[in-house]
Amino acid sequence: MEQFIAVAVAHFLALLIPGVDFFLISRTAMVSGWRSASGVCWGIAAANGIPITVAFCGLSLISSPLVLLVVQLAGGAFLTHVGVVFVRSAGHTDLEPAPAARQLTWRRNVGLGLASGLLNPKNALFYVSLASVIAGAAPHVLVGYGVWMVAVVLAWDLLVAGVLGSPRVLARSTRVVPWVTRVAGSFLFVFGIGTTVGALLRLVARG
Repeated sequence: MEQFIAVAVAHFLALLIPGVDFFLISRTAMVSGWRSASGVCWGIAAANGIPITVAFCGLSLISSPLVLLVVQLAGGAFLTHVGVVFVRSAGHTDLEPAPAARQLTWRRNVGLGLASGLLNPKNALFYVSLASVIAGAAPHVLVGYGVWMVAVVLAWDLLVAGVLGSPRVLARSTRVVPWVTRVAGSFLFVFGIGTTVGALLRLVARG
């Protein structure tokens, strides 16, 4: 029980630290509403489930330096692109799209969240470190940990989307949306460039 509490607290505290996922959800919620942002939340939760499963099985998607390099380069390029798109779309809102467009946007946001989670090497590193703490636990215990973590990620992200994308908040934040979009885009752009440069420097050092 003590181990579960320690792991659960460490995992939740990591969620509280604003990162790529937080800015993606925040921007989407404040521009398109909580329903659209929920797609990003489901994608992020699914993306977290993959490294959790792999790490708890005793493996690591980033054990190979080459794989880690590829993930960092792809992730850096992806986040840089999303950051540019966000900055260029600052001020645009789409709270009442047509039903067909809303469904398509939701599916695209699932893909956005999935790509963001899978291409962020920090997620895999974090879950590998947690897996080392609970190494040796029974298989059913590991399954319980994994289900708990994915559920907490989804619940927390949906809460953020629900709060920031609620009609009441949106009605009072019209002037704030462009700034939120620019801040989110700038953060993703800088993070993406930093990830890419770090990967390239590592590549040069290896060569």
